[in-house]
Amino acid sequence: MTLRRLLIAAVAVVALALVGVWIGRMMQPDTHHSGAGLHALMHDELDLDPAQERSLDVLEREFAAQRQALEARLKADNARLAEAIAAEHEYGPSVSAAVDATHMAMGDLQKATLEHIFAMRAILRADQQAKFDAAVAESLAQAGK
Repeated sequence: MTLRRLLIAAVAVVALALVGVWIGRMMQPDTHHSGAGLHALMHDELDLDPAQERSLDVLEREFAAQRQALEARLKADNARLAEAIAAEHEYGPSVSAAVDATHMAMGDLQKATLEHIFAMRAILRADQQAKFDAAVAESLAQAGK
């Protein structure tokens, strides 16, 4: 192989790897969205009693650790997708498996987030739940825009 062909192949591999990373980033959910709004609502607008505050603190600590682990898994799956794209240069079995793994990680993160939202809702009184439900509905509507 000539030096020119080797250089072209190297550039192509790097370009494909960058495309894979870009695809992975586009598929990764934004972790800094409306969740902060829900937590602000919980702490600032729902007038939680001390027992509710303690319960919320526990839920937040537990979910932060879980979210961090799931986001690390998603990041690793995205990296494997980039590697598979660079290795196969087509939608082959490794790329397909990497896409499936990425989708599974995104789904697990979404499920964990919903479980956390319902756990937060469960510590609220009925009057607080109505405000919380409205904020969740608005948050989901905004995320879809």
